[in-house]
Amino acid sequence: MNRKALSRSDKAIDDESGENRGEKEEILTRTTEGVNILLGDPRKAIVKLSIPVIVTLSVQTVYSLTDTFWVSGLGADALAAVGFSFPFFLVQMAVTSGLGVGGGSAISRRIGASDKAGVDNVALHTFVIMLTLTVALTAFGLVFLRDLFMYSGAGNTTELGVEYSRVIFGGSFVFFFTNVANSILRSEGDSKRAMKAMILGSGLNIVLDPIFIYTLGLGVAGAALATVISYASSGLLMFYWFFIKKNTYVSFRFRFFKFDRAIVKDIFRVGIPSSIEQLALALTALIMNFVIATVGSTDGVAVYATAWRVTSIAVSPLVGISIAVVSISGAAFGEKNFKKARSVLIYAIEAGFFVEAVIAAAVYLFAPDIAAVFTYAESSARIAPELTRLLKIMTVFYPVVAFGMLSGSLFQGAGKGTSALIATLLRSLVMTIFFSLLFAFGFDWGLLGIWWGLTVGTVIGSMVAFVWAQTYLRCMIKAKEKIGGEY
Repeated sequence: MNRKALSRSDKAIDDESGENRGEKEEILTRTTEGVNILLGDPRKAIVKLSIPVIVTLSVQTVYSLTDTFWVSGLGADALAAVGFSFPFFLVQMAVTSGLGVGGGSAISRRIGASDKAGVDNVALHTFVIMLTLTVALTAFGLVFLRDLFMYSGAGNTTELGVEYSRVIFGGSFVFFFTNVANSILRSEGDSKRAMKAMILGSGLNIVLDPIFIYTLGLGVAGAALATVISYASSGLLMFYWFFIKKNTYVSFRFRFFKFDRAIVKDIFRVGIPSSIEQLALALTALIMNFVIATVGSTDGVAVYATAWRVTSIAVSPLVGISIAVVSISGAAFGEKNFKKARSVLIYAIEAGFFVEAVIAAAVYLFAPDIAAVFTYAESSARIAPELTRLLKIMTVFYPVVAFGMLSGSLFQGAGKGTSALIATLLRSLVMTIFFSLLFAFGFDWGLLGIWWGLTVGTVIGSMVAFVWAQTYLRCMIKAKEKIGGEY
């Protein structure tokens, strides 16, 4: 622990006495294997922290495939309803994910600066903010849900969509707590336990889906209920680690909580842009649903929603690596070691590009078989050819998206949430919408134009983000060298 951190910790301890003082001393000197990994060799850290996340996402991938499989048995309308519901679910996840990223980035930077007291205070502030946002989002979702579906062009799938989304919004607290707790575990380098918790939930979801959808006859609402219950099981396990067993690096001692406006600003500086990034994805999905329904029909929305699920699965290794990059680069920035931060980014991109190139080749070759899995029902068989075509087109951007996604993660780790937001908006909203509209209407390519617009926009936006991140790191390194190694 450095001298400044010790000074902060000693001052905090001096404010306590007796049993409380001894307890706080133990808290402030605690370390874990995850923290040691976070502060060690960046290449090893990327591997050790990414693999558990990738395993988690792989299991969640199986769940996502299974969920889509069971829902597709209800027909194309059910698939379209879930597709129209996806942007609203994404809004919910955007807020909780943004808060988790903001709190996690602030925690990682304080770990790098050896400020244990600051780590715990950030975690406490994150949970207080979480409770406030949960109430607001739940109320908004339940009150305006039907109007949201009507204005999104859901048409005759509105009732099914409302049925599914009402359950999802009703379980907002479950999603908030589980995702924030998971982000805190990852921010302290404890990817293994974060993995165990989420695997528990995903595994349970796989079992509950057919029971709730068909055995209990709940239909699409059953799929949503299975998701809420499964997330709750993950959340309960993490609650046990944090508040009962108390063997994590982060310590939740609410009697030590002191409101700090600077901490809230630090969390929001990354968290709000991160949430807006996710909301931009939701907005993109809403706009794309409207454009696709205008150019084609609700069948086009079903194709888009299903293909996007497959694509989300295909790029899940990148998501795992990007989550690790936020924590590792955050610790590097906390140490003021900008060359280490650059090494983290370059190695992460090399690994991500290679993995995604292999996955892209596999998806392209087996696109017809993948499409068949989601169109086995007679009522959804008609979308198989178009789904196959879209799956093949999307493989073009799989490897390239590593440049954009991981550059954005580096900005988040640095506490530069606005920069990460702009990079994502260029890639996922501005470029994709622009080229989709240009190709669909300007070139009169119809649905094919939309599919290629998504791909071209993603590729160009990703490369712009990478160049920006590299320029930022060079400037930081030069600035540190100019003043003799002091920042």
